[in-house]
Amino acid sequence: MGRTVYLAGEPAADSLLADSPLALLIGMLLDQQVPMETAFAGPKKIADRFGELSAEAIADADEDEFVALCSEPPAVHRFPGSMARRIQALCRYLVAEYDGVPEALWTSGDPDGATVLKRLKKLPGYGEQKARIFLALLGKQFDVRPAGWRAAAGDYGVANSRRSIADVVDDRSLAEVRAFKKQQKLSRR
Repeated sequence: MGRTVYLAGEPAADSLLADSPLALLIGMLLDQQVPMETAFAGPKKIADRFGELSAEAIADADEDEFVALCSEPPAVHRFPGSMARRIQALCRYLVAEYDGVPEALWTSGDPDGATVLKRLKKLPGYGEQKARIFLALLGKQFDVRPAGWRAAAGDYGVANSRRSIADVVDDRSLAEVRAFKKQQKLSRR
């Protein structure tokens, strides 16, 4: 993809995320119950330990060995076993539905924003909110802007907002997103 992102806060991990659609999808998958930077650093840990990051290789990996790889300290996630299985399910889906080409989710057939959202929601481990955030991340930071993407992303697609990882470009915006999330939690109580 040839760009600079600030999602993991680690140059090597961010470089992988910027260049690998699969790393980006896995980082988003891991973005739950851990700090955002921890989630988005996960794909680099997997690539370093596994020796590669491809949907086919991960899909074909022995499940117990892949769980062990994700569990090795520092673990890829707070719940490494269940997340390792989700990562493999994601990769198996990508292989079965998109020939292992993750970016086909947003490029195959010149889809509009609603179609990309629908495709993202079909991914194992992706629900409505995660799919909307990922679509906003694609539009805001990766110049993937199919017609109607902002509307499909909902509030996450709003320009200049500070709601999610889609809006994190540096330490300051990360702090603003954290403040927004904290405020949201307080208002739900």
